[in-house]
Amino acid sequence: MTNTMTETSPESTSTATTTNSETIGTAATSAEGTAAETARTVEERLAAAKARLTDEAGRIKDKAGNRATEYADAGKSKASDLLDSLSGMLNDAARSVDEKLGENYGQYARKTADAVSGAASSLREKDFTTLGEDARDMIRKSPVAAIGAAAAFGFLVARVLKSGNDSNA
Repeated sequence: MTNTMTETSPESTSTATTTNSETIGTAATSAEGTAAETARTVEERLAAAKARLTDEAGRIKDKAGNRATEYADAGKSKASDLLDSLSGMLNDAARSVDEKLGENYGQYARKTADAVSGAASSLREKDFTTLGEDARDMIRKSPVAAIGAAAAFGFLVARVLKSGNDSNA
């Protein structure tokens, strides 16, 4: 029985180790390059998606702002018309009071009708920024009157909305 042993020299082991190290190094370098390229691709896609989302959000915001302005203008117009109607009713009441109680008493109703008519004209002519500034000034000067005006405005808005729903039915 012969025992055959293969001897490897230290040089051949070293060469094999070097070759394996080079192969692993090349694979690692390749993997790093691929990972970096993948990361760049992902970053580019994320940036593009972010830009699309930002653009879409801007369009939606603009559309909502335009629609809100349209509704606010329609509401402002309805409120102005309602105030004109109220002014007409007060003038009619003033004439009735003139006939029954005298012109001195009817004068109060006419002054109120003129004030309401002036408010309707002011509402029609001013933009929302100016109306907001006027409202802030009024609230600072007279908070109690502002609460009363808010209650009256709420009542008027409810009436306008209710009349709109009744006509749609």
